[in-house]
Amino acid sequence: MDLRKRVWSVCEVLGLLLIVDSRCDITWEVPRFDGWYNSLGYPKRGAVGSHLVRLVPANFRDGVYQAENEPELPNPRSLSRTVSVGPSGLPSTRNHTVLSLFFGYHIAFEIMNTRTPGCPPEFMNIPVPKGDPVFDPNATGEVLLPFQRGPWDKDTGQSPGNPRTQVNLVTAWIDGSSIYGPCNSWSDSLRSFSNGLLASGFEKNMPRQATSHSLMWSAADPTTGDHGPEGLYELGNAWGNENMFTAAEGIIWFRYHNYLASKLREEHPQWSDEELFQNARKTVVATFQNIALYEWLPAYLGDRTLPPYPGYQKFVDPAISPEFETAAMRLGITMAPPGVYMRNRTCHFRKIINTDGSLSSALRLCNSFWKRQAVNVNTSRDVDDLIMGMASQIAEEVDHIVVEDLRDFMYGPLKFTRTDLVALTVQRGRDFGLRSYTEIRKALDLPPVKTFEDISPHINRSNPQLLREVAQIYGGDISKVELFPGGLLESMGGPGPVFSAIILDQFERIRNGDRFWFENKQNGLFSDDDIQRIRNVTFHDILVAVTNAENSDLQSNVFFWKSGDPCPQPTQLKSSMLHPCTDATKLNYFDGSRVGFGICIITLFLFPLVSYFVACMVAYHRKSRYRKFQKRGNPIGTVESKVSGFTASEWQNHKKPLHPVTVEVTEEKKLQIWDRSGAALRCLNLDTQHCIDVLVSNDRHQKAVLLKVPKEYDLVLFFDDESKRAAFLKCLHREVTAKRHGVKLRKMSEKELLKEALTGEQRAQIVETFIRHAFSKVLEIEKCDAGDMSGVSCKKAKEVLQCELTATEFADALGLKPDSLFVNSMFTLADKDGNGYLCFQEFLDVIVILMNGTSEEKSKLMFTMNDISGTGFLSKEDFSRMLRSFIEISNGALSKCQMDDAIRAMMQAAGFDNKENITWEDFHFLLRDHDKELQFAQLNVKGLANQGKKLLNRDQRVSFICQMRSSDNTDGQDIRRRKKLDLNTPKVYVKPKRDYYVRSPIRQKIQYFKRFIENHRRHIACVIVVYGITAGVALERCYYYSLQATSTGMPETSVVGVVVSRGSAAAISFLFPYMLLTVCRNLITMCRETFLNRYIPFDSAIDLHRSMAVTAIVLTVAHSLGHVINIYIFSISDLNILACLFPKVLTNNGSELPLKWSWWFFQTVPGLTGVLLLFTLAFIYVFATRYFRRISFQGFWITHNLYVVVYILTIIHGSFGLLQEPRFYIFLIPPALLFLLDKLISLSRKKVEISVITAELLPSGVTHLEFKRPQGFVYRSGQWVRIACLRLGTDEYHPFTLTSAPHEETLSLHIRAVGPWTSQLRELYSEESLIELGVYPKLYLDGPFGEGHQEWTDFEVSVLVGGGIGVTPFASILKDLVFKSSIRSRIQCQKVYFIWVTRTQRQFEWVSDIIKEVEEMDSLELVSVHTYITQVAQKFNLRTTMLYICERHFQKIWSRSLFTGLRSVTHFGRPPFVSFFSSLQEVHPKVSKIGVFSCGPPGLTKNVEKACRHMNKRDQALFMHHFENF
Repeated sequence: MDLRKRVWSVCEVLGLLLIVDSRCDITWEVPRFDGWYNSLGYPKRGAVGSHLVRLVPANFRDGVYQAENEPELPNPRSLSRTVSVGPSGLPSTRNHTVLSLFFGYHIAFEIMNTRTPGCPPEFMNIPVPKGDPVFDPNATGEVLLPFQRGPWDKDTGQSPGNPRTQVNLVTAWIDGSSIYGPCNSWSDSLRSFSNGLLASGFEKNMPRQATSHSLMWSAADPTTGDHGPEGLYELGNAWGNENMFTAAEGIIWFRYHNYLASKLREEHPQWSDEELFQNARKTVVATFQNIALYEWLPAYLGDRTLPPYPGYQKFVDPAISPEFETAAMRLGITMAPPGVYMRNRTCHFRKIINTDGSLSSALRLCNSFWKRQAVNVNTSRDVDDLIMGMASQIAEEVDHIVVEDLRDFMYGPLKFTRTDLVALTVQRGRDFGLRSYTEIRKALDLPPVKTFEDISPHINRSNPQLLREVAQIYGGDISKVELFPGGLLESMGGPGPVFSAIILDQFERIRNGDRFWFENKQNGLFSDDDIQRIRNVTFHDILVAVTNAENSDLQSNVFFWKSGDPCPQPTQLKSSMLHPCTDATKLNYFDGSRVGFGICIITLFLFPLVSYFVACMVAYHRKSRYRKFQKRGNPIGTVESKVSGFTASEWQNHKKPLHPVTVEVTEEKKLQIWDRSGAALRCLNLDTQHCIDVLVSNDRHQKAVLLKVPKEYDLVLFFDDESKRAAFLKCLHREVTAKRHGVKLRKMSEKELLKEALTGEQRAQIVETFIRHAFSKVLEIEKCDAGDMSGVSCKKAKEVLQCELTATEFADALGLKPDSLFVNSMFTLADKDGNGYLCFQEFLDVIVILMNGTSEEKSKLMFTMNDISGTGFLSKEDFSRMLRSFIEISNGALSKCQMDDAIRAMMQAAGFDNKENITWEDFHFLLRDHDKELQFAQLNVKGLANQGKKLLNRDQRVSFICQMRSSDNTDGQDIRRRKKLDLNTPKVYVKPKRDYYVRSPIRQKIQYFKRFIENHRRHIACVIVVYGITAGVALERCYYYSLQATSTGMPETSVVGVVVSRGSAAAISFLFPYMLLTVCRNLITMCRETFLNRYIPFDSAIDLHRSMAVTAIVLTVAHSLGHVINIYIFSISDLNILACLFPKVLTNNGSELPLKWSWWFFQTVPGLTGVLLLFTLAFIYVFATRYFRRISFQGFWITHNLYVVVYILTIIHGSFGLLQEPRFYIFLIPPALLFLLDKLISLSRKKVEISVITAELLPSGVTHLEFKRPQGFVYRSGQWVRIACLRLGTDEYHPFTLTSAPHEETLSLHIRAVGPWTSQLRELYSEESLIELGVYPKLYLDGPFGEGHQEWTDFEVSVLVGGGIGVTPFASILKDLVFKSSIRSRIQCQKVYFIWVTRTQRQFEWVSDIIKEVEEMDSLELVSVHTYITQVAQKFNLRTTMLYICERHFQKIWSRSLFTGLRSVTHFGRPPFVSFFSSLQEVHPKVSKIGVFSCGPPGLTKNVEKACRHMNKRDQALFMHHFENF
């Protein structure tokens, strides 16, 4: 016992003495109920939880704790059937009564209890031999008798020098612990606290019955299956209700205490309850000591008696020996009869009512265990009859035979309700590490036995076969004979020499070492007269005092029945005379729970689906509101046109629903198809067809019509009924025959009709194959890439070859609008026969020139396309029309005046400004400088972008930063340069020196890896730290619960579930709290300005947040799955196992039945909070996905604010730890304090209203807000803020990058309307709303917050890449750079390349204004701007070439872009970043690190990242990429 327990015990004793002294005038030392401080020198001796003291050293297989078992020793069940089988009904030769037997049981309960299962649970189940007639009648060979090892001291069993030592769970003293309980609280629960009495039940002479919170052991009734404490008696002995006979013994002593207390009350009416109780208690205990040692023990041992009492010996240890507990004292089981009589005072032996209603002469022992509804023993009179019956009944002989009631039908656990007491006793001896029978004899100085015959001469004479069988089962080795079997064999009529010596030694040590023994005159408990008076009391006297029996009704020595004593038994009972024992039954604890458990688990795992469904509903609602808002903000002026004609439904294919249409035959003999809103869908020219092929259905109400349309897909219509179809056919026939055309009508089934139809999808496949095969003729494309038709039917192949393209299909193939002037011109040129379709040969003739023609042929084709009249020249108007057709593809915004100026400038530069007409030769001369571009210009057809050997790569096809030309050609050749650039400015070009970088792929991989490490070393370090700690805390818990936590019992029960749940819980305990640090925006922004920024990648805080969140949710799922396994295991595990796992929650009271799964889920704090956490996390994570976050930011914001609920539930969940002490707070407190500080910083400024100075609605849905700069608001270019609009709700904040520069007095934002909130914000600042409001709505501002873009100043050369609205952070950076350079501010950055990628120049006109401002201020040429218009290059590369030529001429003449009006270069296509970065390495050879900053859609930043990775494989400058997505 450690020091703390000793100090606590001393304090408890002192407190008890003070209480006793304050309540009564007790003059003697009151013994403690738990046995502590009986021995003042060794306070724990004999106390509850004290060690068993061995007579000989332990005998474990490993010398430490592992018990010996098969095959070294025989099977316990086989040994039991060999040794203890024999006939019942053999009476005791010394006439011991059954009362003597059960009094001995009561003494055993008084001084020892090691039957309670130990913790952690360890099992030594006993295999039942195959074919056992009782336990395995079906010969399965799979039956096990459950056996769990007993309690032991956890500080033992560590080494051979400290083997496992068992503990006693009651006091070793005979101090009345079986009457008053082994502790103070137990005693208090038995007391009435009135007149010193123990509490009575429904009868005055009967104890109170137990309740659900009772301390009594409450094993299940093997006969009926009843379980639980209800119906059992509350006694001091936890096992007192094991059978009705030991319960009767306990009731007798209960009565005797109340009898003495009542007498003392009469003699001393002034005494308090405590005085009465303690005086009665000391007398009861003394009387019990006297009867046990001076009446019962001599009767049991016979001629062997204790020596006279020598007085108190303080050095004597009374501890129970394992040899006594598990062997010697168990000899009494041989005395147990198969049944017990009941009689009254008049010697009338009662009939017993059996469980089936039949009558028997005696209570069957095997059917009397743990009775709750005892029909035969229910009242105080019944108890009296039972006591008198036991006093008259002769016990079985003390020998080796044990009746079948204990050998085959001893009560067992509910999983197997019957067991073998003899086998259990043998197994218990092995569990306790007992030495063999021969070794014990030697230790006791008894004569040795050398043969099996020497063990019992009596049996050798009467039954030698038994000894031979024992010898056989032990392999003829007498040294292996165990103590209990050997003691049984040697005992005859009473305990043999070994057992007698052990029993005498034990009781002598108990008596002599007891400071409170009643004969010890030094303890002040009793006077000499009191001692003598106690010595004169017998058990007979007690029975007469507390039962209805008179002196003459019982013999004077109730432990013997001799001839002439009252009421002899009718006959010696045999098993055959009594009601049979009920057979063993099995119980599955999970029966009846499977369906509910399964439904519960499915429901829990449906939480994400439920949250997903809710999120979908919210998204649908938000989309609907947004669409309504858009319609309200952008009213459509069109009105549904009223179309007359036939209403029908068009069938498109089997996968699509019918589409309602209106069909009309116009006066121009065209079949027009409209949708119900009036929009034209198709128009079929009936005049060009000589015979209309019509198919109609002749089944299914005859509603279907199929019109075969040559060179297009067929029209299939379904009418409401046959009459409407007939009217349509009549009208069609009338109009067609009027032109002398025929109608061919065929009838077939609807199924065949639909099978015959050529659908739009099928037509599209034919067209695609048509185009591919056309290009395969020109580009030498592989046959498989063009669409192999080898497996196509002849009919389909013919359809492909005979296919003719309509103008719409031709435009769609080129990716252009059908009404485009360019398409009309090219289609008219190619359609040589003028039939409105392009055949295979016509299409092929065009693409041969476009794909493989010379520059002259291509320019001739372009000229001819626009020479509509065929005169061979173009007027200025025709030339202007051609240019407009070029520019319309890029949504050009040039006015007519600007166009005329451009044409005039181009013609003037070419030298024919005086010409009114332009010939092809003039046109080709105009393109002389661009022969290469025209040579490479080709068609860009869907699906063929990367096919064909003659197709160039993107770097060659797209205009970018061109390669340097020779000095002879410098005048006006490099249009990249603006006029104001000096000729000494470094030329950035595309093609690097490839031969310098040639290396093996392995070296490239190594270099890439080195660059990756260098570029991401901070990220890697943080990830290693975070996930290293995560893995460390998880593995520590896994290791602890799988290998080290032996005291918890995990390895024997639920290893997988507990290890997974505890390991994942530890990781979650770290991740969830420290996830808070990644969203401490204010602290991150401040830390970025410190040295920590060199070691921690603060820019990636949100990425780390997402990564940690995903890891946490994965671990949460694993944690939940672990607990699902745990709860299932807990629901099928015995209560004694669960009590070991959860000692603070569950108590092992022997009831065995575990708590239901529902209790774990919904009636425990961790279970309920866990369910709520899963539900909450499901909503948080679903709404946090990118899709739902973009659709409903407010839903994301609201659900993410549930983090408060999550952390509260997590704290509660962890604080009520069932398995371990709470550890969550260790991880939570530091980050929680920092997060709280960050929140306080935000709250201090969030609610400050900011006035908007100006609001401007720009094109492309962009809203420009300029507002006051709060006092003390300091920020850096590239940083962002969060704003909330008071009119739209004060709690919904959205992040936006500042577009103002730090030197400006106001703040500005450019916000694009792409969602509900930003659209509502734009509407709020519209002119109509402002007129209604009168003032600009005010804002709430939170920030600024840092990000990677603000580090542009840390690099000598920086590349800024903005896509779409992603240019906003760079607007601030560019203005800041130019301003700092203008004031000669010292900055590290010397050159900035700004790349603006946009679909059209119209998309973000406001950016052009900012760039113009930068160009005007940039006097030192720090900024190089390049604009990329991507929409053009996606359509038609020949057109792109012409646009490029026009742009170059316009740039050369006006030094401005034709499209943007900027001095920066405008390119058509997508920027080839690899080529650009390669040229940067050449232009800036001394720069070791180049910063690349990109902001835009994921596709753009991914391409930039890929290019940086590619460049970092080389040995030159390191490209460090920082990016943000929107």
